[in-house]
Amino acid sequence: YDRVMVYRFHEDEHGEVVAESRRNDLEPYLGLHYPATDIPQASRFLFKQNRVRMIADCHAAPVRVIQDASLPQPLCLVGSTLRAPHGCHAQYMASMGSIASLVMAVIISSGGDDDGPRGGSSSSSSSTMKLWGLVVCHHTSPRCIPFPLRYACEFLMQAFGLQLNMELQLALQLSEKHILRTQTLLCDMLLRDSPTGIVTQSPSIMDLVKCDGAALYYHGKYYPLGVTPTEVQIKDIIGWLTAGHGDSTGLSMDSLADAGYPGAAALGDAVCGMAVAYITTSDYLFWFRSHTAKEIKW
Repeated sequence: YDRVMVYRFHEDEHGEVVAESRRNDLEPYLGLHYPATDIPQASRFLFKQNRVRMIADCHAAPVRVIQDASLPQPLCLVGSTLRAPHGCHAQYMASMGSIASLVMAVIISSGGDDDGPRGGSSSSSSSTMKLWGLVVCHHTSPRCIPFPLRYACEFLMQAFGLQLNMELQLALQLSEKHILRTQTLLCDMLLRDSPTGIVTQSPSIMDLVKCDGAALYYHGKYYPLGVTPTEVQIKDIIGWLTAGHGDSTGLSMDSLADAGYPGAAALGDAVCGMAVAYITTSDYLFWFRSHTAKEIKW
């Protein structure tokens, strides 16, 4: 194929091209982001059922499938490679300068232990699987891949999905071990020293959460660490929390402004997101994140 790309889906379901191999004269797509609407939910569901889809020629006229008149219901073509592509998708391909495509789903486990080959299309097995991304192959002229090669591609994607799932699980386990180790050290510090040690010594509460600043408000005193609001501002935040979230034991928000905090504008870009844990009705642990501006190519 003239271009092969690996799409990875983000949490908000938009896609990003994370790897690419292409013909030298083609425009690079590496690093580009695509809105979630480019691959609708119905298409994502179909990729769990039929993990390899081929379009030999997006300009080819579709041919009707003739059904036996004795069948009471229309034939389901979900698992069939004969199903014609949607007209909108054919136009989408043509606008990218692609005539033929081969798309392979990268499936990982979403909590279940069904990592093996696709035995059937039952909803119980597919519901434990997650569409991590796609391997997308585009060609600028008609191209048809024979079934044995497509079957080999499907097997390769299953092996890749298993390996990827292992790597993701390993990364998660390492992260959990780091958090547990830090928690143990902090708890030991609390037992041996004063509570303020979790912000004045190392490791600190900033090592528990990826943040730009953290703070302890304990017995009426303020212990900031990193990028944090002033003491006057933190008291105002505590008053807002007490009035609106007094029955909570902790909460987090991506943006104080979006959460309705009236003093958010005064904090500027230095403090945007916040997580808070209630120790008592008057003692609190805070974590803060600054406003992050990032340019994304769509």
